[in-house]
Amino acid sequence: MGETTWQKRIIFLLLCSIIFLSTACQQETAVPTRAVAAVIPTLADNALPPTWTPQPPHAPEARMAAMATLGPSLTPSITPILPTNTPRPTVTPTPTITPIPSPSRYASYIPTLLPSSELGPSKLGLHVIRNNDFWINEFVRQGQPSVIKALDDFGYVAEIKAISPRTIVVGRFNYPVHDYAGSPEEAARKFVADQLDQYLANPAVDYWEGWNEPDPNLDNMPWYTRFEQERVRQLAQYGLRAAIGGFATGVPEMDEFVLFVPAVETALEHRGILTLHEYGAPDMTFLYGSPLPGYPPYANRGALTFRYRWYYEEILKPRGLVIPLVISEAGIDGIIGNRPGPDGYGWADFQEYWVQQGWGSTGVEAFINQLAWYDNGVRQDGYVIGFTVFTAGGIGHWRNYDINAILPDLTGYVVGQQLR
Repeated sequence: MGETTWQKRIIFLLLCSIIFLSTACQQETAVPTRAVAAVIPTLADNALPPTWTPQPPHAPEARMAAMATLGPSLTPSITPILPTNTPRPTVTPTPTITPIPSPSRYASYIPTLLPSSELGPSKLGLHVIRNNDFWINEFVRQGQPSVIKALDDFGYVAEIKAISPRTIVVGRFNYPVHDYAGSPEEAARKFVADQLDQYLANPAVDYWEGWNEPDPNLDNMPWYTRFEQERVRQLAQYGLRAAIGGFATGVPEMDEFVLFVPAVETALEHRGILTLHEYGAPDMTFLYGSPLPGYPPYANRGALTFRYRWYYEEILKPRGLVIPLVISEAGIDGIIGNRPGPDGYGWADFQEYWVQQGWGSTGVEAFINQLAWYDNGVRQDGYVIGFTVFTAGGIGHWRNYDINAILPDLTGYVVGQQLR
């Protein structure tokens, strides 16, 4: 009985030792590390135009006097803001907090708008998507504009010519394909062939545009140049004339435009013209006086509006290639990137802002004052046929750009310039 008890105690102690050793030899369960939240990059806004829009170092002050017509004394210099490798400050027990200065508030540059009899009639015309308002034809009847741009809808163009025979009409059909692929000559032949019946059915159109707002860049500009050359030649076979280019606001850059010179030469051989688009936002003077990459600033040129002067002064005039120009879309376009001012798209979205800036007592007056400023400028350049304000007959997503409601005001402005 006693020996049995002693044996049981021995067995019990051995079992406890085995359990203890077994427990001690088990590996500790690993605690999973908390995953770092993934940073999802934001998508680039593909709707923004690829414009070079340098940020001015300070905002110019609004000026209502001391200016005759266009030439401003303001010549802003652009200082690039580059990232620097700044070391982190040493941590101290009582750090001093330096407040970050708030950015300067943008102020519109507002010149005086003194009309001059030397400028001749206004060069303001209309871009028309749909002729859906009485005042479109009335604008033509009273204003006898230098140019009208027609898009897709051409049923009224013959009447435009009847009531204003000297008005130049530039036309364009929407064409979905913008592809720098294959032979540019074959692409141009197909482009013309696909629309030839419509061209021939609308003989009142003076010039036909091709692609809308291309931005070929250095890689694709040689292809696009050959495309435009062949399009000019194809149209000429049928007695039609071409409007080449069609470039978007803020493009091309100077080195790219040099590559486009052969297309200008071909267009001049066949009595063609050049077209491009010029918009500004939050007002039409934004970046006026700013330089282009590699060039000093000039007081009467801009990165957006009056960008065309760079092409003519630096490239076309020295080569004796002063081709007639139509700015076939002009006005306000809020999708311009890296700009100050409120959110918005067309002119109607910026009216309150303009009144605050001092452009006019009403939004309509403020817009017309900007158009008058631009008009006074293009009237100084004899090679400019005119510019068309975007847009009359605005439908769908173009309603914020629609100018039908202010056509009587625009008519009054253009007629008023004739009477001076």
